[in-house]
Amino acid sequence: MTQKQHRTILSVGSMAFDSVRTPAGKADQVLGGSVNYFSLAASLFTQIKIVAVVGEDFPTEHLQFLSKRNIDITGVQVVKGKTFHWVGEYDSNMNEAKTLATALNVFEHFDPKLPSTHVDCPIVFLANIDPVLQQNVMEQMKTHELVAMDSMNFWITGKPEELKKTLKLVDLLCINEKEAFLLSDEKSLEKAAKKIQKMGPSTVIIKRGEYGSALFTPHSVFLAPACLVEEVIDPTGAGDSFAGAVVGFLAEHGANRKMIKEDPAAWDELLRRAVIQGTVMASFTIQDFSIGRLKTLTREEITHRKHKLMKMLSVNE
Repeated sequence: MTQKQHRTILSVGSMAFDSVRTPAGKADQVLGGSVNYFSLAASLFTQIKIVAVVGEDFPTEHLQFLSKRNIDITGVQVVKGKTFHWVGEYDSNMNEAKTLATALNVFEHFDPKLPSTHVDCPIVFLANIDPVLQQNVMEQMKTHELVAMDSMNFWITGKPEELKKTLKLVDLLCINEKEAFLLSDEKSLEKAAKKIQKMGPSTVIIKRGEYGSALFTPHSVFLAPACLVEEVIDPTGAGDSFAGAVVGFLAEHGANRKMIKEDPAAWDELLRRAVIQGTVMASFTIQDFSIGRLKTLTREEITHRKHKLMKMLSVNE
């Protein structure tokens, strides 16, 4: 078992307002965006430095709250205009959102500039933004030990060549099943993962919503179920918080790309434990609208639910 070493994470992505309708109800102009979900989840494991852009309408009290949660907000640009706003809904199939409207606002001209204090973070998480911007972030980094990334079908179809350039810089890719099939042009999880690994990232995590997730490393495959919850309120941000817990746990235990080649058994074991943490984190996120549950979540609650999940998975051969 690896000892805790608490490497700092740099996360670059979106901060937004969401208006969401689900079978459980609706919420208007609530906080969303990949950076909000990722950083709140990861901050329960290690220190986070974030880079994003918001408008003048973004609540200063939220930024103040983030700064109290082990999150460095000095890389957040506050510019004239309105914050990115996404409107979506879920029907009985809570695995996929239907986008009703998107107002990019200040996010349309987002040009991530890393403060000098951010260019040597050991671990980088490139959240779902234009792959050209992701490359720009990596060009600004002086040193790094591990790069993780998320993407979505919009970039897979819209900028496939730029996305492939970015993938060559990545150690770990975390995307959902639909995106994995679209990126790889394959129909099975294993074939999709193997094809994506050849694009750059040696480790691929495929999120499958209520069916859990599949982890593919250079040496093994691990399937994790989803946590059972009594009611799903809002799935928005579950994937970002899943990634936040995975990468946060890896950072807490000193993960780096050397481990992938020099100690593959330790890397595989650490990743499996990280995926379980991500599974548990996502199960809390979906129990409230927006970041409501993440704002009050404790490490003790995560540990308790993790133990319950592991008990469900245990079997005597």
